[in-house]
Amino acid sequence: QHHHRINFDKYHPGYFGKVGMRNFHFIKHSKVQPIINVEKLWSLVSEKTRLYYKEHTEKAPVIDVLQHGYMKVTGKGQLPEQPMIVKARYFTKEAEVKIKAAG
Repeated sequence: QHHHRINFDKYHPGYFGKVGMRNFHFIKHSKVQPIINVEKLWSLVSEKTRLYYKEHTEKAPVIDVLQHGYMKVTGKGQLPEQPMIVKARYFTKEAEVKIKAAG
């Protein structure tokens, strides 16, 4: 590594050696939460399904956002006055209020 190291130390400082602490079971994307807004919830369900549940109000559709790749529901936008059940890992307070107000 002799003459090779001179070049690397000059143009790539910090290339050799270790720094910091090791984390043995490091999960790279542990803090990533894909979000969806309240206004987009009905886009996860087909238009045919939405119209069916608009007529049959004794039932409510179950929208599982985890199946569509989202974890968190945020409260931006408006919801139609149509009851539905939303399954997600996390909700903001505003989203929870809007979903409960819709039915």
